[in-house]
Amino acid sequence: MKAVIYRDFRATPVIAQVTDPTPEEGGVVIKVVASGVCRSDWHGWQGHDADIVLPHVPGHEYAGIVEAVGKGVSKWRAGDRVTVPFVGGCGRCEQCESGNHQVCDYQFQAGFSHWGSFAEYVSVYYADVNLVRLPNEMEFKTAASLGCRFATSFRAIVDQGKVSDGQWVAVHGCGGVGLSAVMIATAFGANVIAVDISDDQLAMATQLGAAASVNANSVEYVAQAVREISGGGTHISVMRLVIRTYASIRLIA
Repeated sequence: MKAVIYRDFRATPVIAQVTDPTPEEGGVVIKVVASGVCRSDWHGWQGHDADIVLPHVPGHEYAGIVEAVGKGVSKWRAGDRVTVPFVGGCGRCEQCESGNHQVCDYQFQAGFSHWGSFAEYVSVYYADVNLVRLPNEMEFKTAASLGCRFATSFRAIVDQGKVSDGQWVAVHGCGGVGLSAVMIATAFGANVIAVDISDDQLAMATQLGAAASVNANSVEYVAQAVREISGGGTHISVMRLVIRTYASIRLIA
């Protein structure tokens, strides 16, 4: 198959012919139809992740069609339209049984612990636990964004924040994860205040449902602006850890 591969950290990636993957026991091979690019892919290429063994094929935001099914898989067959979370849990360890698959003791991460989705095919472990079936009307490029940025935001806004209709939510940093948070909180009926240093990103947040926006470079204190807009403060406040945003946002208690 063709794949994007780098043989040294920070070296220019190339497109090369590599060996096709075969399904592991309990796993499948997916034909990649769409794959996103994440900041984490850059960190991996920089050598910041100890799980990566060179040479390496990055990519972890993907959706596609099941190509081959390994022994022991009961829920999936070739031809199924699927996507996969960023972190794949085994489904059996203490962490998974508590609902925390993202810290599974035996997790796999396509694009980190093994080769990823910047390729024609990608191998996925623990298929019965991790694969998510896609409705026929959903485009693959839409589904490719769900397993990483949307899942991250959903856990923060819904599972941890317990967002509800009519609440105020501040989203600091309107990149992929932040914009996902805007959409999710809006879908649950919350009033979202988007915070960023880019007017273009704030315009996108407004387009996606934000009730108000704050350019952190245009106010003295972001927290004060948020309190004024929300009439006293937000119920939930989330911040994407982006260096450029931290450098410009000045917060007060």
